[in-house]
Amino acid sequence: MNRRAFGNTGIQVSEVGLGAWQLGNQYGDHGMKEEEGLHIVQEALKEGCNFFDTAPNYALGRSEMILGKALEGIRENVVISSKFGHHDDGEIDFNPARIRESVQKSMERLKTDYLDSLLLHNPPYEILSGNDPHFKIMKELQDEGVIRHFGVSVDTADEMFKALNETDSQVIEVMYNIFHQDPARAFQLAKEKGVAIIIKVPLDSGWLSGKYDTTSSFTDIRSRWTPEIIERRTAMFNHLKTIVPDDRSMIDHAMQFILARPEVATVIPGAKSVNQLKSNMETAKKTMDPEVRSAIEGMWEKELKENGLPW
Repeated sequence: MNRRAFGNTGIQVSEVGLGAWQLGNQYGDHGMKEEEGLHIVQEALKEGCNFFDTAPNYALGRSEMILGKALEGIRENVVISSKFGHHDDGEIDFNPARIRESVQKSMERLKTDYLDSLLLHNPPYEILSGNDPHFKIMKELQDEGVIRHFGVSVDTADEMFKALNETDSQVIEVMYNIFHQDPARAFQLAKEKGVAIIIKVPLDSGWLSGKYDTTSSFTDIRSRWTPEIIERRTAMFNHLKTIVPDDRSMIDHAMQFILARPEVATVIPGAKSVNQLKSNMETAKKTMDPEVRSAIEGMWEKELKENGLPW
């Protein structure tokens, strides 16, 4: 697995990391057992993955607990990023007075005495200000050695620009994929400022895996997609298939589209199984033809830039 610079932090991270939302989580009638989660993390390590992204609310704390158990004894060899704002009981509360308590609970679950990265977890836009107390507290934690670096997890280019221009964030996690390309507008500024970029939702919540079509329905967070949105996603996916060569999977194309961006430090697809994990990790061994990448960007400019697909 290739390593990339994590911004100007001095840390090197695997270009494909593991988004740990699925660890210990519930899928309809199926809940991921601890042993399954541990196996996924262990296989990720074997594949050369050293970056793990989690949060207190992922599986209501179980994601962090599974990571902590799987990474015990090798903590110094891995990079762990967690978050603040979405809590382990499902509550959403960005009260800055709760940051220290939240970080302490995360570290206890993760069996560590420091976090490599702490991110505000999709905070309200007004928090992305240099005068906001959240960043003052995170800087204090950094000075104390409790966290090594801090920043935000956001969804849009406008949020990235505000965080980059108004805060001391050293890390930004952002949603970016073939169907959601607007955040790339802020990538150059992040590079100039030495801010590490983590890419979340690289497969458009699984849609870019090619498993879904107009007959698909969902009981998870994707249940908010209306039939019209699902029809449009299907149409865009079919359009995409006419652009990319069929010599590899759409997961390969989706991941390689992102990895072609030199500003990106790491991409964090999730995995419900070891097979999914290995499929994700394999994508780092290939590259995308620049002409194909250009055609995909053109598709987005023409079809999605002014009328994007809601996440």
